[in-house]
Amino acid sequence: MAFSTIRPYHYVAIRVTNDFVYIEQLKPNSLINLGKYGSFHTNQILGRPYYLTFDILDKAEAEQQDGRELRVVCAAELHATALLEEGDDGISGTPAEWEDSHVLDSEKSNRDIVDDPTNQKLTMAEIEALKQDQSASTKELIAKIMSSHAALDQKTAFSLAKYTLRKHRKYTKRFTVLPLDVAMLTDWFMIQRDFSKIMEVRNETMGLIGCWGNVHHAGNLAELDPCGRYLVVDDTGGLIVAAMAERMGILHPTNLGHALASETSVEDEDEAPTQASRTQHKGNLHMSATSNTITLIHANQQPNLSILRYFNYDYNTPTPSHPLYAHLCTLSWLQLLEPASDSACQEPEVIGAETLSALKSNRRSTYFRKRRRWERVTMIGEDTRAGGFDGLVVASYTNPLSILRHTVPLLSGGAQVVVYSRHIEPLAELTDAYSTARRTAFLNTPEETRLDLVGRPGSDFPVDPTLLLVPTVQTSRARRWQVLPGRTHPLMTSRGGTEGYVFVAARVIPAKGRVEARGRPGRKKKPQNTDECAAKAGEPEAKSTTGAEHSVETNTDVDTTTSRKRKHEADKVEEPPADALHKSTILDIEM
Repeated sequence: MAFSTIRPYHYVAIRVTNDFVYIEQLKPNSLINLGKYGSFHTNQILGRPYYLTFDILDKAEAEQQDGRELRVVCAAELHATALLEEGDDGISGTPAEWEDSHVLDSEKSNRDIVDDPTNQKLTMAEIEALKQDQSASTKELIAKIMSSHAALDQKTAFSLAKYTLRKHRKYTKRFTVLPLDVAMLTDWFMIQRDFSKIMEVRNETMGLIGCWGNVHHAGNLAELDPCGRYLVVDDTGGLIVAAMAERMGILHPTNLGHALASETSVEDEDEAPTQASRTQHKGNLHMSATSNTITLIHANQQPNLSILRYFNYDYNTPTPSHPLYAHLCTLSWLQLLEPASDSACQEPEVIGAETLSALKSNRRSTYFRKRRRWERVTMIGEDTRAGGFDGLVVASYTNPLSILRHTVPLLSGGAQVVVYSRHIEPLAELTDAYSTARRTAFLNTPEETRLDLVGRPGSDFPVDPTLLLVPTVQTSRARRWQVLPGRTHPLMTSRGGTEGYVFVAARVIPAKGRVEARGRPGRKKKPQNTDECAAKAGEPEAKSTTGAEHSVETNTDVDTTTSRKRKHEADKVEEPPADALHKSTILDIEM
C-alpha cells in the first residue's frame, strides 16, 4: 500500500481478540462500535501506524489517563499473553493460588475429567453484572471467573493454557488495526459474509488468477506504445477488478482526505464553452489513460462494482483524484457487439451556439452531460473493438464459451487468458473446445467453410480452436491443520464451499496461407586426399600385434576409413552444382 499510517476516510480492518474482523470507515469525530468489546472515537487512532494493538479502557481507567479511551499494548505484554506466561503481574489472568506445581504436572491426563457446567460457580447473571461494573477491570473479571472454577486444579498444563486463552479472547477488550487490502477483504467475505457474492474466490485462487494472467504495472513511459491493457468480465462485485488494480498499483488513493474535503459541484464543468471540439474534450474525458487500464465488460446497464467502495471508489460518483478514475473503463456487451442498438451510442442532437445560449442553465447542463457521456462511450467502444489487449480475465456465471468467442480475437499475440469457475465442468468443456484434436479437425476442413462453422448452433466448433494454445485447468486450496503428536488433522471449523478452478491458455495468431519446408540436407564431409587416406589405413596394421581386443578395434577403423573413401569417390562423381546446392537449403514459403 502507498501509506503506512491510519488516515481519515480510509477503510480499515479491526480485528478483536476472538479473530472477528470489523471493517469500518474512519470518519473524523465519529464513534466506532465493536459490540461487546466496547466503542471508541476514531480521532484516538488517526495518524498512528498500522498493526498497533489497543486496549479499550474502562471508565475509571480512562479518567486516570486524562480522558484517553485507548491504551497502546506494548510488545512484551502481547507476547506474554500469547505464550500465557504466568507471573505475579496478572497479565495471564491466572490466579496466584492455582500456580502450584501440581497444576502444571505434565503427567496428568484429562481422560477422567467430565465437562460439567456446574463446575463454574458464577452464573451468567453474575458475570454480566461484573462486566457492567465500571470499577472492575477486565483482568479482575477473568481472575474471578477462573478462581470460581471448581475443577481448575484437575486440568493439565495444556488444558489450562487453552482455557486461559479462551477466557482472554472472550473478555479482553483489545483490538488491532490492520490495513484493508484485497487479501483481507477476501478472507472477510469467505468467513464472515456470504461468499456466494464473490463466487467463492479464495486468496489462493486469486493468486493463481493474478500470476497466470500476468497482471502487473506496465509503466507510464510516454514514448512507448500503450501497454498493460487488460480485458475483464467480472461477476464478483468488483473483487477481481480490485485484485488486478492492486497488482497494477492503481487501487489505493493517496490524498483521499483532501479530495473528499474539497469536493464541489460539477456545474461549472457542465457549462463548458460551446465551441470546444471533440478532440479538445478527449484529453479530459473520464477514463482517459492509455496504459495500465482495466476494461470491464458487463451484462447489465450499469456494472456491479460495489466492492470497490471499500477502497473509496464509487462508480456512480467517482472521485477524480482516485487512480481508478482514469484507468477503469466499462462498457456493456450490447455496446461492444451491437453499438447501433444501444441508446448511449447514438449521438445527441447538435444544438447551435445561439440556441444553446438561450437555454436555461439546467437544460444546458443536461445537454453537455449527454454529449460527454456519448463521447466517453464511443471512445471506449472504439478502443475496445480495436483490440490489442495484453490479457483477459473472466469470472462469470455465463458460459465461458460464449464469452471467449467474442473476447479472444481482441487480444494481442502472447496474451494470457484466465477463466475462473466454481465448478470444473464448464472449464473441461472449454479445454476440449481448444484441444489439439479439435484444432486438427478444424484445420482439415475446407478453408472456405471454416469461419461459417465457428459459433453455429450444433457445430463441432463453438470457438475458433486455433486462437489459443496449451489450455490447462488448475486448482489450489489451502487448509489449516492442527499439528500435535498423535492428533494431527485438518481443522473442522473452516468454511466449506467449492474448490474453484482456473483455466489458463495463451493467445496466438495463426499463420496466414500455407507454409511448406523442404528441410536441410545433411552436412557434407570435407574431402581428403587419397594419400592421406592410405596412410591412415596403414597405421592400424602396424599396431595390430598388441592383442586380440585391439585387433578387433583396428579392423573396425580400417573398415570405417575404407567406407569413407568410397563415399568420397561417389560424392565426387555425383556432386551437384554449387547453385543447386544453395537453392536446396532455402525454405520455400508460399503465402
